[in-house]
Amino acid sequence: MTDALGWRKKFGVLIPSTNTSVQPEFDAMRPPGVTNHISRIRIPNIPLRNDDDFSRLIALIAEAQMEAVDSVMSCEPDALVLGISAETFWDGHGASQRLRAELEAHTGLPVSMGSDACQAALTVLGARRIGVITPYHPVGDRNVVRFFGEAGFEVARIIGLKCASPVAIAHVGAEALRRAALEVGGGDDVEAVVQVGTNLAMAALAPRFEAELGKPVLAINTAIYWDALRRNGIADRVAGFGPLLERH
Repeated sequence: MTDALGWRKKFGVLIPSTNTSVQPEFDAMRPPGVTNHISRIRIPNIPLRNDDDFSRLIALIAEAQMEAVDSVMSCEPDALVLGISAETFWDGHGASQRLRAELEAHTGLPVSMGSDACQAALTVLGARRIGVITPYHPVGDRNVVRFFGEAGFEVARIIGLKCASPVAIAHVGAEALRRAALEVGGGDDVEAVVQVGTNLAMAALAPRFEAELGKPVLAINTAIYWDALRRNGIADRVAGFGPLLERH
């Protein structure tokens, strides 16, 4: 039998329990016949004051992740989509590939995640030298720079917003994100801006910043959902989130 609402694809979506941006942004991009089924990785909303706190957050996510994976598998999804960012960049390109392989082996499903999605999207957009916005502390920024470098990109500038907690990431407003985009994206030495951190609500804002800068501005949730759709044979064009979903 085919699912009445998810007759094309059912996506099992992993997000940290503190994340309030992925679910509404993914649902806003959802074409007819595709359904998103959220499984929350249970973590506390710990204070993020420094690199040690941020590293502990990554460890907490990793420890609780498989329980959330197994939970969402009971709805029999067609694909697994990671609405998580930092973990997918952590320890570089090789570690990212191992994470995806582990999840694919455990579930038997295709997996879409932020690091791969950004790499694929930047390749489609023809950008190699990038400016990056994160909500992270410096240890997170260093891991992002490492991943992109090992994947063949150059991070010319990066701004880490050093958000005070996982929940506080979603409190960053449009003007703060605009200022960060203009700062990392200004100048001819940057070909595109990439925003990572899935709890930053930037999917609908990125096209506005792109028009102002005159170069691609890639929100990670848009990249992840685009990758999930295209990887699973859904070619629908979705308006309102920039050229990646509208033209590619």
